[in-house]
Amino acid sequence: MLQHNNDKPELLAPAGNLEKLKIAIRYGADAVYIAGEQFGLRKAAGNFSKDDMREGVEFAHKHGAKVYVAANMICHNEDLKNLKDYLIGIEETGIDAIIFADPAVYLAAKEVIPNVPLHVSTQMSTTNYETVRFWAEAGIERVVLARELSFEEISEIGQQVKVELECFIHGAMCVAYSGRCLLSNYMANRDANRGGCAQSCRWNYRVQANNQQNQIVTTEGHYIMNSRDLCMVEYIPQLIQAGVKSFKIEGRMKSIHYVATVTNVYRQAIDNFYSNPDNFKLNPDWIKEIQKASHRPLSTGFYFAHPTHNEQMYKPGEKLRKYDFIGMVLEYDPLTQLAIIEQRNHFRIGDEIEIIGPGGVFFSQIVEELYNDNGEPVEVAPHPLEILQLKMAQPVEANYLMRKENL
Repeated sequence: MLQHNNDKPELLAPAGNLEKLKIAIRYGADAVYIAGEQFGLRKAAGNFSKDDMREGVEFAHKHGAKVYVAANMICHNEDLKNLKDYLIGIEETGIDAIIFADPAVYLAAKEVIPNVPLHVSTQMSTTNYETVRFWAEAGIERVVLARELSFEEISEIGQQVKVELECFIHGAMCVAYSGRCLLSNYMANRDANRGGCAQSCRWNYRVQANNQQNQIVTTEGHYIMNSRDLCMVEYIPQLIQAGVKSFKIEGRMKSIHYVATVTNVYRQAIDNFYSNPDNFKLNPDWIKEIQKASHRPLSTGFYFAHPTHNEQMYKPGEKLRKYDFIGMVLEYDPLTQLAIIEQRNHFRIGDEIEIIGPGGVFFSQIVEELYNDNGEPVEVAPHPLEILQLKMAQPVEANYLMRKENL
């Protein structure tokens, strides 16, 4: 029987913009991680202006959640010029912690915002308890461990050093050592460690033999550095037993459908474990639900052993998007059973759609009545962000999401 405590681990979800932050929290996140307009590692994400950050923090705190800001860029000299001013500015929004990967950010934060907790980023490749001890003695509250650790190693770190441990438990994995990659620099002139990752590891490559014939080797396929996605929903008890205090979902550049779906599933799984710890088992519906968000084939990464060739993807078409996110509920009138929705993808009368909500709410229905913003009947919803009225088979609430199978 696994040992456990009554302190639930934090469920930490990604939020690439303000809309995703609100969705993540509504769908069960205890905390979200975001980035401002500088010093983050996802330039292509929406990211947060100072005003958006302030609004996001206010929303999170109102709902009992926390906001961590990633300032985990590897800095060059030119990046340091406005670092202190940037840190002072984001402290004013009320954030709960800063995630850093460069000691320069640590030193600046200690000097100008000493009361803001600091978390060591996974970019620091922390893989042993002495390194964790170093950071703990430096006043760090939490270390985001490298992805390249097993349950056994994580557990030993937790036994040796009393500091909060955060681990990735779901999402994309990098072929490089905790993201320390130069492929984008070489192939796309974009610095991954300063926010410009071009995902060169996901590209299609040809392996050419070094012989006179220059023959192309295609034994395994053309995607030679393309890792599967991590999924640990089946192993909630083992994560808790290992001492992981924060369960982190990857994906600040993913859609709100992805964020809502995955966060919702892990919220249910964690709560299910704590309701009956000794009889926890995987609900097959959790995996089915995860697979309705855009994903690659799933794996357990390094948690049980060093990954083999089975943890890689070699062929085109292995990334799966079985469902399209088609809309979000804005309002609902129980008298007319009409929901005001914001359309996100094409759908029409006669389509079978699914509706999901926080806490595992789920039902499906046929689209039978659809009206435009003027109340006129329409057959199809072709325009992104169009405001429509849809007859619902069951009551819904604002922020419920709608999807359609991608046939």
